[in-house]
Order: sequence, then structure tokens, then C-alpha cells
Amino acid sequence: MFEATARMNPDIQRAYLARLGVEAAPPSVPALRLLVRRHAERVPYETLWITAGEAWNIDPYEAAARIALHGRGGYCYHMNGALGLLLGSLGYAVRGHVGGVHGPDAPQASVMGNHLVLTVEGLPSETNPGGVWYVDNGLGDALHDPLPLVAGRHDQPPFVLGLEQVAERSEWHLTHDPGGGFTGMTWTTAEARLADFEAQHQFLSTSPLSPFVQVPMAERRDATGADVIRGLVLSRIGDGARTDAPVTSRAEWFDLLADLFGLRLYALPAETREQLWTNVLAAHRRWQEAQSSQS
Repeated sequence: MFEATARMNPDIQRAYLARLGVEAAPPSVPALRLLVRRHAERVPYETLWITAGEAWNIDPYEAAARIALHGRGGYCYHMNGALGLLLGSLGYAVRGHVGGVHGPDAPQASVMGNHLVLTVEGLPSETNPGGVWYVDNGLGDALHDPLPLVAGRHDQPPFVLGLEQVAERSEWHLTHDPGGGFTGMTWTTAEARLADFEAQHQFLSTSPLSPFVQVPMAERRDATGADVIRGLVLSRIGDGARTDAPVTSRAEWFDLLADLFGLRLYALPAETREQLWTNVLAAHRRWQEAQSSQS
């Protein structure tokens, strides 16, 4: 799905790299690690565009332009789609795959396509002689670095992750740490097409049953954990773990998004910002009512 990488506008590539604070360099393991880390730290996983009533598609070129020129993030299709495009434009042998994030009920066919996975080939190292790397900036609080596509335990503080090869080498499974935001994710080794994700994207971005429609959120991963805001509530996972009181001031909430997550939404049309804030407040009230009913 990244075979047309030559179409990436050089100005978009330069702006994208500038946002990451990275210089263009030939493909290498250190360069790949730096790109993935900076992406995790500087481009937030976010669903606020859904809450604001913005209709985004999953075209990686449009996602790259939003990230590079407008300071936005997105969820997996946008984050990994744009990153895959960037990596391809820099000469990396990158492929996209159909994945499925799941909860405690274990992998199910019904979730396949709710996640886009990247792998990068042709970069052998001492710990990864096969040269294939699992790259994923679309899981929010999970990966900070690329993982060698090697079965076993992989430590990425504060989390312990696991990779397992399954189904006669046609699938891989990631097990997340119990302290993370999901249980695991399975992906197929076949090359994906954008069409493989359209149905799940439609559900995840528009259905009242979608958790992304129900709860506006943003996440930013760093070397020791992740900052997460769900509705009005900011929390920290990992080093310095905490949960703060709800941010009920509109100005403080938008400033928090800008300062901590790099989401400077001041350029949005006034009516879009108003819709976002109104819907975030409504989501917070629903959460409060649910908490009250459980107590």
C-alpha cells in the first residue's frame, strides 16, 4: 500500500521531518529507531477530530499533510499510514498489514482490520539478523521503539511486551503489558490494501458503539510511559503515574492539549472548536453518570 511513495511531496517530507526534529538520512537501524521514537513523542495518537465533527478518511497522503503542516495526529490508520509513507519516501522497505486489536476475550476475526501494522525489512542487526522490524506508532500507549520481529519477550519501559508467531507463520501476535490500554493485537503477514480498513474505519469513526466516538482522547508516548487525556481527565501511565482532577476550564483544556500533546487547535474554525468543547463536556457528564450508577 506504500508502493507509490514517489508521490510524496518533498515539501511535505521536509515539514514532516521538521516536526520530528530529524534530518533525512539513508535507511539504517539507528535512523529507524530515531524516527519511530520521535514520532511517538511528538505526534499524538488522538481522536479529537471525531468529537469535533471532522470527517477524516484514511488516505496516508492526507494524513501526512495534516501531521506535517497542521500539527495533528490521528489514530492507527493515520499515524501508521503517514509514517509508512514517510519511511517509504526515505528509502525504507516498508509494508502495511491488516491487524486486529483485542481485549481479554482473545483475538477474533471480527476485529481484524481495526488496526494498521507496519513492518520494515532489510535492516539486519546483531539482535535481529533477519532484518525485519515491527513498527507501530498507532497503538497509543504501547511501543516507543520499533521491535525486532523475533518471538519472545521485549521490554519497553514501563511495559513488558511479547511477540508470538502463530498460524503456520501467517500471523503474528503482540501481547501488551497488563498496565497498558489493551490486551493484545494480531496481524497477518500479507500485504494490506487501504480497502481492507474502510469498513472498520467507518465503524470506529461514526458508530455510537465505537469507543472512539464515546470518549474523546489523546495519548503521547515517551521513554518512560505515556500521558493520556480522556475527556477532561488527564492521567499518566508509567514513571510518575497519576490521575489528575478534571480540567473544567475551556481555556486550560485547550492549553493542556497544546502544551503536553502538541495539539495546537487554535487554528480550527471557531464553530469546530465550540463543537469539540461542547461534545467533550457532554462525554464527561455521561462518564460521571456512569460512575455514579456503579457506586
